[in-house]
Amino acid sequence: MSTKRHQEEALLFVGALYASPEICDRLLPELEYHFGSTLLESPVMSWDHSQYYSDELGMPISRRFIFFERLIDASLLPEIKVLTDEIECRNLTDGKRQINLDPGYLTEAKVILASTKNYSHRIYLGRGIYAEQEYIFSKGSYQPLSHTYTDYRKPEYLSIFIQARRRFRDLLSARRVAAV
Repeated sequence: MSTKRHQEEALLFVGALYASPEICDRLLPELEYHFGSTLLESPVMSWDHSQYYSDELGMPISRRFIFFERLIDASLLPEIKVLTDEIECRNLTDGKRQINLDPGYLTEAKVILASTKNYSHRIYLGRGIYAEQEYIFSKGSYQPLSHTYTDYRKPEYLSIFIQARRRFRDLLSARRVAAV
């Protein structure tokens, strides 16, 4: 018989895609209201990996990652994805999204994204949400997998996630010290 273990804590992040920087800046306080203070924010990066979002968001598309200080139970990812989808819907213009908000989490061992789209390598979590693993931690760094999105393979992304992992480990260490 196996013993159930407590779910490890995870560092929540949201990857935002948008054409108008104002929408991301305007929604950051709402994201912080729901998820806590910002721990780390990536630089704004250009995003030109497909035309999938251009009709809705406009062009050129930018990417920004926002990592939140409040740690989460990873099992909350479906509820978080539903909430970010609701935020997107509340900010439609002429029936089109102005921003795409993709939540995920990182642990010391992996990076997981939430998706509403099923695919062979995605695992159903409930509430219409699937999990997709983007990285595993091996040999001192996060490593992409065979199905990892093209943009997540970029060195700039890996660098951001390694920096976030360091900050996450600092948070965990501070909690351990405080608990003693």
